[in-house]
Amino acid sequence: MKFVIIGGDAAGMSAASRAKRKDPNIDIIVLEQTYDVSYSACGMPYNIADPERDMEKLVVRKAEVFIEKNKINLLTGHRATTIDRSDKRVSGITVGGESFGFEYDKLFIATGAKPVVPDLPGFDLPQVMSLKSLEQGKQIKTYIQENKVRKAVIIGMGYIALEMCEALEKRGVNVSMVKPGPVFLPWMSPGLADIISDELKNKGVNIYSGYTIEKIEPLGDGIQVCCRDLTLDADMVLVAMGVEPCSDMAKEAGLDLGISGSIAVDRDLKTSDTDIYAAGDCADTYHIVTDDKCWIPLALIANRAGWAVADNVTGTKTRLQGIAGTSVFKVFSLEVARSGLNLKEAKAAGFDPVENNVKTRSRAHGHPGSTPIHINMVADKKTGRLLGVQMVGKEGVAHRINAVAVALHNKMTVADFSQTDLAYAPPFGPVWDPLLTAANQLVKKI
Repeated sequence: MKFVIIGGDAAGMSAASRAKRKDPNIDIIVLEQTYDVSYSACGMPYNIADPERDMEKLVVRKAEVFIEKNKINLLTGHRATTIDRSDKRVSGITVGGESFGFEYDKLFIATGAKPVVPDLPGFDLPQVMSLKSLEQGKQIKTYIQENKVRKAVIIGMGYIALEMCEALEKRGVNVSMVKPGPVFLPWMSPGLADIISDELKNKGVNIYSGYTIEKIEPLGDGIQVCCRDLTLDADMVLVAMGVEPCSDMAKEAGLDLGISGSIAVDRDLKTSDTDIYAAGDCADTYHIVTDDKCWIPLALIANRAGWAVADNVTGTKTRLQGIAGTSVFKVFSLEVARSGLNLKEAKAAGFDPVENNVKTRSRAHGHPGSTPIHINMVADKKTGRLLGVQMVGKEGVAHRINAVAVALHNKMTVADFSQTDLAYAPPFGPVWDPLLTAANQLVKKI
């Protein structure tokens, strides 16, 4: 069997490695347009924060290891451009400008996502950068060092933008954040979003919400971001307005697209062509709370979906349950986590949602070092089913959210969740765990 994979990061290399383990005789070709494969993209902001750490430390496995040890025909510097479904052939061009083409029996599209960059004047200036690939991470780190950056503007206020605030602050860079939308974190419960906003302001970050960006232009040795009624000077600009799926090639090949322009797949990861699979940041998936399609690009689902594609290609039928959108990130001293739906999403999905907001503590009463934990919990009033949780605190948040994810995957009610036997010890939490306190309070509303 000829198994061709387009894309050599999380989903692509997970599929290649697993398929080769399950069937050593399978003929695998991986086409990767860059020279970097299998690296920790989520670790880039923390690496950028430390001038002494080599960015290569983020590489989990080098291309040579896949080629020599795993016997995978990994072709870096090969950019696939077209898929001919009738001839079952992928064509493209190398970095050196040479054309290539490979026939396939099964094809896996794992092209990932790309940063959203507005089509506005000045966004192509050399001082304007995005952070998605390892090469972009290296570029940003080198630029900060060589140009003695002291002032930066971040356009956008998503996960990467918030993590980069801390990275830049640790490098002695003053940060201003700006975005067109009027709400700081629209997906988060307002009270919790205010806590994050206050943390940023206390660290010297300037927040400008509701300003329409019109252009970026040179200003002496630096640049300035020009908005309606606002101008921000900077040595560099980071565009962090989110990502969009790299699905153009799939669209041109006539494959169906889904949410946000991602490639539509079924629970077997098959596209509208039964010989073509797609997964990772370029493809949609199912939400375990709503059972509807969604597009939430996260690392775990990319790796897990890559495994599932490999299983299906090598003859072991594998279907994925879906995702809860569980995520966690760090904003200076705060841990921020979520899983499932917020109130607005729950209403849009057809539930009759009710929510509560609870402030409790991270450790037992009287135990030194205790800090507040803030929880927003959402449930369906008709059935009592737990729908989602958001949490913010200085400790005890990052791993607690995993209990919520397990409950969501098992479609537990809030009443059932309130009876779970969660661990207790004074250094780690009160007798009544913060999640149990939130659940007990929400049961009263239900």
